[in-house]
Amino acid sequence: MNYDYQRIVDWVDDHIVERPGKVILAFLLVTAVFAVGLGNVSTESGTQQFAEDIPAQDALDQVNDEFLPVFGEDTGSTQLIQRDPNVLSKQSLLQMLRTQERIEEKPTLRVSQTSSAAAVVAQTIDPQATTLDRQITTLEQATQADVRAAVRQNADNPAFTGTLSNDFNKKSASASSTIGVVKHSLTSEVSSSAGQSGSSPLTPIQQQIQRIVATTDGDITVFGTGIIADEFGAVISDSLLIVTPAAVILIVMFLVIAYRDLLDLLLGTFALAMAVIWTFGFLGLAGIPFNQIMIAVPPLLLAVGIDFGIHAINRYREDRETGLGIEGAMRVATDQLLVAFFIVTGTTVIGFLSNLASDLQPIRDFGVVAGVGITFTFLIFGVFLPAAKVWMDRRKESWPIPTFSQKPLGEEGSALGDALSVGVTISNKIPVIFLVLTLLISVGAAGYATGVDTSFSQEDFLPPEDVSPLLTSLPEPFAPSDYSVVGTLNFLEDKFTSTQGGSVTIYVEGRMENEVALEQIYRAGEDPPESFVSENRRAESTSIVTVIKDYAARDPEFRRLVERNDVDDNGVPDDNLGEIYDYLETSPVSSQADRYLAEDHRSARVVYTVSGDASDKEATEDARIVADRFRSRYDATATGNTVVFQEVSDLIFSSAVTSLILALGGTVVFLVFIYWLLDGLPSIALANLVPIVVAVAGVAGTMRLLGISFNAFTATILSLTIGLGIDYSVHVVHRFLDERKEADLQTALERTVVGTGGALMGSMFTTAFGIGVLVLSVLSVLGQFGVLTALSIVYSFVASLVVLPSALVVWDRFANESPDVPMVEPGSETDDVESDSDSDPLATDGGERIESSRISTDGSAVTGAGDDDSQSSSSATSDGGETR
Repeated sequence: MNYDYQRIVDWVDDHIVERPGKVILAFLLVTAVFAVGLGNVSTESGTQQFAEDIPAQDALDQVNDEFLPVFGEDTGSTQLIQRDPNVLSKQSLLQMLRTQERIEEKPTLRVSQTSSAAAVVAQTIDPQATTLDRQITTLEQATQADVRAAVRQNADNPAFTGTLSNDFNKKSASASSTIGVVKHSLTSEVSSSAGQSGSSPLTPIQQQIQRIVATTDGDITVFGTGIIADEFGAVISDSLLIVTPAAVILIVMFLVIAYRDLLDLLLGTFALAMAVIWTFGFLGLAGIPFNQIMIAVPPLLLAVGIDFGIHAINRYREDRETGLGIEGAMRVATDQLLVAFFIVTGTTVIGFLSNLASDLQPIRDFGVVAGVGITFTFLIFGVFLPAAKVWMDRRKESWPIPTFSQKPLGEEGSALGDALSVGVTISNKIPVIFLVLTLLISVGAAGYATGVDTSFSQEDFLPPEDVSPLLTSLPEPFAPSDYSVVGTLNFLEDKFTSTQGGSVTIYVEGRMENEVALEQIYRAGEDPPESFVSENRRAESTSIVTVIKDYAARDPEFRRLVERNDVDDNGVPDDNLGEIYDYLETSPVSSQADRYLAEDHRSARVVYTVSGDASDKEATEDARIVADRFRSRYDATATGNTVVFQEVSDLIFSSAVTSLILALGGTVVFLVFIYWLLDGLPSIALANLVPIVVAVAGVAGTMRLLGISFNAFTATILSLTIGLGIDYSVHVVHRFLDERKEADLQTALERTVVGTGGALMGSMFTTAFGIGVLVLSVLSVLGQFGVLTALSIVYSFVASLVVLPSALVVWDRFANESPDVPMVEPGSETDDVESDSDSDPLATDGGERIESSRISTDGSAVTGAGDDDSQSSSSATSDGGETR
């Protein structure tokens, strides 16, 4: 064995055991420093953060900068979705107009303009009806026959049909739903104050409109970005209100069972709190914003922290049971656990830092924060908690606090010990067959998992249309709010598949005064892809070409200018385009033209309407096809929210795969190196990896089985599984190596699984239920994350106790020629396996050692050979003054 690391461990041991007060003080001071950083933690939410540095988003930013007004008045709109057996009846049309009028009358709602199918019908009957009051009077005086005639007259008017559901019937002049629009002007003061509160500036406006609509006739739903922002905030707060108490209750309950001692429970809980403070303090000091994916960080800290805490206390109790005093037991415990904790930390950090390869900034930030948090957890539970435990145990007898139980979890001969030994029994009979069968099942699960979908949409961050009856039945204040956004979105998708579909934008860069520029834009819309809304084999779009055509139809002088320069007589000018653009700049449609043609005439944008039933993937692929049609003469980029979301979705999947490969590769290299460095046994890294592969394959296969896709929350689940799973397997492997040096193969496995398995089981139940309670979240993707994280913990635990023993047996057969005798430590001065003095891993260079006592099958303490006097002295010293 290489003893260089043992000197470091001994140095840490000395500080833990001999100077625990100073260690505690140092950690508390660091905690105070990080606590200052908590006040600097900023939040970042929504979808925009995921799109940074994505080509489609860069193009969209250029489009917004070049074509959308910057210094104009802020605007927003509210949709009024009306439902009725026939929304085009006289009564329904009047209900829409009267509702809009009541909204317009409120100065605080800042209404700048209204539009609706009802307004179009009224103006068709009376062209002078330009105000809501006049339109209402017109319809009140009109007959039903007048209304039907006006509806039929507008059957081919996009401004009319675009507001109607896709069941519009021209013959019967009917439709089941329509959308009216109310536009608002927002001052900079309103916008900035709303931004400071973290909500949309339209939220209070649309909430007031909801109250107005509730007192009017008709079935009208208020919808808009303000309503969406309000529900996004409500679902987070509602979820936390439900999940947090449940998680605290479950975690505390299982910790009570695991520790069974009030002081140990308080110490473990305080250490967990320290880990959270350090990590989020680092977040604030480093200036890293808290985003949605960071929700996974606290559960990770809890998972690893709880495991480290239970292992530290449990191993210490095991060694106290052998008769060692406080200091001796802690030295033996930390000698073994500090190394195990370091291996767990190293592999876990590698797993999380693999996310740095992602192209998505939030995922990279998550990898950094998770890696730093796990490192902090290692320091707190590896150094602070043992020191605090020593400090408390020296004084607890004088404290009026009862001690309930100091028994370790799992003992040889106990019912729990027998249950944990199932994997050992299998490894004793059919290790090779069982291992091969398990690996084949894992390969099948991994193959099945290749069909897992990827998604990224606004709906991921919104509550579901139907909240679970279990949650709605909760008493106040835990009962969730009433949500409508997703139901409304689904209704719009169902009823307005063509008129309320999405859109994609083609950003065209090049000299727009070139004689073929407008023809290129016009011809790109011919024979459109399937997902594009089209008519007469031409895509529905808006561009500088449509602005020219529309204005030419209204302005005779401009029409003559266009006709003089239209070589092929298709309504699209070919020559003197600079003159055409100059005319538009002095016309009433100049602001509209500026939305599609840059001021310097060196870029343009074309917006294509996409069918509401087309997926983001289909729309994105078709947008890129159309963009390619421009590239013979121009640079063209497909962009828009639809394209950006799909690119983010693709990156989420590639990030998951890349981080998985890097995490596995990095873990293998680290384990091979560390086991070679510490034990001279690099090949055992392969056995250590087996349960990780099984757990990752199981989680990935379960994702497809449950219909869970990779999204903003679950994107890191595979690397997270490695990070959490390595925790369980490393504890088993490292304990096995420790036991194998002093016992035969089966005895070493039995002691390992019974001694470590109890702590692992306590950790598994605590973290799986504590994190799994996220399934109660109103936000479905957060629930999915909780389920997958809990399953990854359970799979890792089962694989480590059931599958890993067989892998260790197979490894031992290749690494050790004599399985029935203890394994001689590589680097020992003698090969005599009977000599404990030569093979004792705790021996120091000076010849001193603390002999790790063992528990025999009958529960009596069995001391190491050749050190009976030292052990007796240690056993007899109750105040911790044992002899080394």
